[in-house]
Amino acid sequence: MPPESPPEVTRTGLQLRSLVRASGQLELSLVDVPVATPTSDEVVVRIDATPINPSDIGLLFGGADMSRATYSGTAARPVVQAPVPEQAMTAMAGRVGESMPVGNEAAGVVLDAGTSEAARRLVGKTVAIAGGGMYAQYRCIAAAGCLELPAGTTAAEGASCFINPLTALGMVDTMRREGHTALVHTAAASNLGQMLNRICLKDGIGLVNIVRKDEQVQLLRSQGAAYVCNSTSPTFMSELVDALVSTGATLGFDATGGGKLAGQVIAAMEAALVKKGTTYNRYGSSTLKQVYVYGRLDPNPVELAAGSFGMAWGVGGWLLFPYLQKIGPEAVLKLRQRIVSELKTTFASRYTRTVSLSGALRPDAVAAYYRRSTGEKYLINPNLQDA
Repeated sequence: MPPESPPEVTRTGLQLRSLVRASGQLELSLVDVPVATPTSDEVVVRIDATPINPSDIGLLFGGADMSRATYSGTAARPVVQAPVPEQAMTAMAGRVGESMPVGNEAAGVVLDAGTSEAARRLVGKTVAIAGGGMYAQYRCIAAAGCLELPAGTTAAEGASCFINPLTALGMVDTMRREGHTALVHTAAASNLGQMLNRICLKDGIGLVNIVRKDEQVQLLRSQGAAYVCNSTSPTFMSELVDALVSTGATLGFDATGGGKLAGQVIAAMEAALVKKGTTYNRYGSSTLKQVYVYGRLDPNPVELAAGSFGMAWGVGGWLLFPYLQKIGPEAVLKLRQRIVSELKTTFASRYTRTVSLSGALRPDAVAAYYRRSTGEKYLINPNLQDA
């Protein structure tokens, strides 16, 4: 029997928008948007799964104080409003008055395509896509940007196959390119952290995982992690130094951003190097110790305690898309091929709850993902019909 024809494309669809008004008010709402007719090299994807990543939350909430949020509208068309503190409005200047689409990545079925062979062959296929505006029922996007998922893979299984997998692989690749041999990772019990742990176990790379709770220590150890340190433990620094002595890690990736943790990691790296050294140097170790901040779970300033780092250290920022541009399309293709081949193992993601577009704007859901709690990840199905 010939394959079923894909359903006709609906030419309008709901999209979640985030608006910061000049009055200092954030507004989240659902709006009807037209679905573009695909050009020759484009496809239209029905979005069936799109995750709420930490990288989405900054754009979604725009610095607003969600503890003071109000909820109005209807069940089908909820509206969320919250005040943006005056000190946060400076950073919002470039987006004030602009209703912005949200959502970095997604997966779904290709319903329509342009005339090119590359686009037409994707019709009816389940693909993963990235590029913004994914909290929507439909998305028109270049066929070349689609990652065709293996047969039998659901949209939910493929929805998170760009941001977290490429970030985790990018950390390992950065380590190799910069001459380090092992890694430190904070907020390590997250979906991304668990993914990085699986990569390092598979590739034989030393990894020091830093978490905040005893149950997170047990979770990672149950998954084979050899070194897990609880930053709230009174023995944290001594345990961290011992783990760094064992692994030789001199590169860290910090998801928290603010506070003392990045400085503690560098200080522990220096202590581990001194502990392993055979000669005294009053300037400290000459080995470079580097921490990259790649997230801002803590919005406070980064605190670096002077005098404990030696003279060879650095703290900088690391973002996925500039890294991908730097390594070039050939290297990116290799990373994507690995992700596809290990999508249900190394790069599997787990979700706490799946909600509709309207469900994503309900008080309980907003409160849950606004907390950015490690291990609590929401998935939106924009075409899910609420009961």
